[in-house]
Amino acid sequence: MTAPLTGVRVVELASIGPGPHAGMLLADLGADVVRVERPGNRDDRLGSAAVHDLLLRGRRSVVLDLKTPPGVAAAAALADRADVLIEGLRPGVTERLGLGPDVLLARNQRLVYGRVTGWGQHGPLASTVGHDLNFLAVTGALHTLGPADAPPPPPLNYVADFGGGSMLLVVGVLAALLDRERTGLGQVVDAAMVDGVASLSQLVLSLRAAGAWSDRRGANLVDGAAPFYCCYVCADGRYVAVAALEPQFFAELLSGLELPAAELGDRLDRATWPRLRALFTERFLTRSRDEWAERFAHTDACVTPVLDFGEAAEEPHLTARRTYVDRGDGIEAAPAPRFSRSVAALPPPAPAVGSSTVEEIVRDWPRP
Repeated sequence: MTAPLTGVRVVELASIGPGPHAGMLLADLGADVVRVERPGNRDDRLGSAAVHDLLLRGRRSVVLDLKTPPGVAAAAALADRADVLIEGLRPGVTERLGLGPDVLLARNQRLVYGRVTGWGQHGPLASTVGHDLNFLAVTGALHTLGPADAPPPPPLNYVADFGGGSMLLVVGVLAALLDRERTGLGQVVDAAMVDGVASLSQLVLSLRAAGAWSDRRGANLVDGAAPFYCCYVCADGRYVAVAALEPQFFAELLSGLELPAAELGDRLDRATWPRLRALFTERFLTRSRDEWAERFAHTDACVTPVLDFGEAAEEPHLTARRTYVDRGDGIEAAPAPRFSRSVAALPPPAPAVGSSTVEEIVRDWPRP
């Protein structure tokens, strides 16, 4: 059995953040991904972690100086034979290098040219620098996160870089590949993190349009305001997550906490929330996190322990699914999603930079 993207050829122009994550996702699904590194290229922000970058697994790596005619010619030769090219550089950079979509699509009309940036390829901010936090801030999404009495916290780079960036890019690339089956033609995919974050916000926008969402942070059902949808500290200083939104799940929560439902009022009556939060806070402080986890195991109370990554790798459900794997030097995420017929095996680790050559790739990739 083969992985679903077996036979798909991808050129990845080296970048940071969503670019390598998208390349990893495509490689995890079986694509033959060749990463084009610049001479001496390293992500200085990662320091020593750059040599152990799990995002770069499953690739082949070539080094090309794209500021020289031979380097540009070699990259173009790879794109001539590729199904997909992905890049995460600032708008206009590949055009200045001579590797823009107009040039490469004229040479290979079946090429899907995927671009991921924070602001997108056009608009007043397109040429402006920024990071995940900036894109979240401008779209309104950051304003929804965190407690009402503190600044919004940075949610790592899960939301804009990866959720709104690389995931959106991969969806666009796969859609363009399907469209190519119908039309015979490739096209440009413009994946902007601001667009992706807006798409991820659609449920909140629906609630807001219906008058069911307040723009005041920490005042909504699922942003920490409700005492039955938040986290609590336990006797050992660790945490449990409580998400008992539905009435039947809330009833299970009260049962596990040994609290009298008849005396607590309507859970959706916000006037009851301060008292409920105080009761829950007091009760969760009576046992350790793991004691509560055991008490609520196999119930519908929607109470789970808040685990760190080391604990998550040993959690029984994730272990049964092999959600995390360990090659012997630290855990990493297994390829996802899973398929009933196609098998996406764990790709090999990140290659040494420049361990492959353009000549080798060209031999492997005859022109379509």
